[in-house]
Amino acid sequence: MRAADQPRNRFLRRSLPLFLGLLLLLCCAWPLAQQIWDEAGALEVNRELNRPELIAKGRYLAVLGDCKACHTSVDGLPYAGGRALEVPGLGTLYTSNITPDLKAGIGGWSLEEFERALRRGIGEDGRNLYPAMPYEAYAKVTDEDIRALYAYFLFGVKPVHNEPPENKIRNLLSARWPIQIWNWLFVERDVFEPDPEQSSVWNRGAYLVQGLTHCGECHTPRGLAFQEKAYNERGRGFLAGGPVLDGWEAYNITPDPDSGIGKWSAEQLAQYLKTGHVNRLAQAGGPMAEAIQNSFAQVHDDDIAAIVTYLRGIPAVKGKDRSPRQSRGTPASDVIPLRGNTFEEDIGGGRENAADGARLYLGLCASCHGVDGAGTSDGYYPSLFHNSTVGAHSDHNLRRTILDGVSRTVDGHEKMMPGFARQLSEVQFEALLRYVRRQFGSAETEPAD
Repeated sequence: MRAADQPRNRFLRRSLPLFLGLLLLLCCAWPLAQQIWDEAGALEVNRELNRPELIAKGRYLAVLGDCKACHTSVDGLPYAGGRALEVPGLGTLYTSNITPDLKAGIGGWSLEEFERALRRGIGEDGRNLYPAMPYEAYAKVTDEDIRALYAYFLFGVKPVHNEPPENKIRNLLSARWPIQIWNWLFVERDVFEPDPEQSSVWNRGAYLVQGLTHCGECHTPRGLAFQEKAYNERGRGFLAGGPVLDGWEAYNITPDPDSGIGKWSAEQLAQYLKTGHVNRLAQAGGPMAEAIQNSFAQVHDDDIAAIVTYLRGIPAVKGKDRSPRQSRGTPASDVIPLRGNTFEEDIGGGRENAADGARLYLGLCASCHGVDGAGTSDGYYPSLFHNSTVGAHSDHNLRRTILDGVSRTVDGHEKMMPGFARQLSEVQFEALLRYVRRQFGSAETEPAD
């Protein structure tokens, strides 16, 4: 080697570690720099939406839409997704992350992409969303409200980097193209149009019920393709009672006096929506308790009044009932001679063939609901007779109430009933269920399918 080459080689040897270090630093810093660049670009593009009054409006609209209930997993952060939804015949869907995280959430979505997902059920990647997302109802939401919701989720929600699990769908049903056909056949895409023949209050209620609060998703009957049979009061069967989902049945909420809410006063209906409880009438459990806790309890009184006005003003739909659910049942007297027994005696002494509904009621239920089933005078522990769940035509909701219990918190006050799924054998459970329905329901009730 020539002497002239030696300084150059030494320079290269000394510079190589520095060069490799700089290259490594650049590789590590590039993703962070890209994220900062993306965030700056998103903020710049949507700068006109970052206004406090628009964000506040969007926050309220998200409450009306009950977005948090579906897009927040158990013990998860708000809107970070991951909640499992069991869809009959399809499998398990996991809700998406709708926080403004750029990678896991919707932080990189444009307003147009956000609108397309809400109204048309098409994700950022162009794939159709499953109809568990109520885009059929959100299609009615106005441009102004879509814009406010977008502003809230972009600027009013804390970003959370959470990747929800992959959906668990049966192989033959995992293709998305059939959803396009389903949408073309069944989904209405028109934004809500006020009825000029109705009042502004009625129209506000119609807009909320048909759109953001998506009441029809649960309370409207489904067709053979699991489509809603109607999307507004002009369609046959609108809000006449929906399918059983996760064991819970959504009742008829049309103003029919026997099958629906026709004999509820406006005040009772408003109280139920705000609190989930009306003494001697109804108590919310399951998905409805969740909707009241997360949504309706926080809705403005004038919007609650609008919803009530609309529900009381749509066509009544007659069902199987010949009398109102809440008018049925009588106080119990047959359990009074059993008082003083030990708990083991009341539940049959552990002998399956000794399970007696009256004894089970006395041992498990009477301490709260009373020996006669009348509950407490203030309704904190509700009466079991003249009760719209116990007196219902089918026993789906009563089954779930006994097995799972009830829990809802409104204005910091919790209403709770424990579930007995782990405490009762199948024979004991069926004996208790039969007794409660026979004593506190009526002959019109029938077992679940």
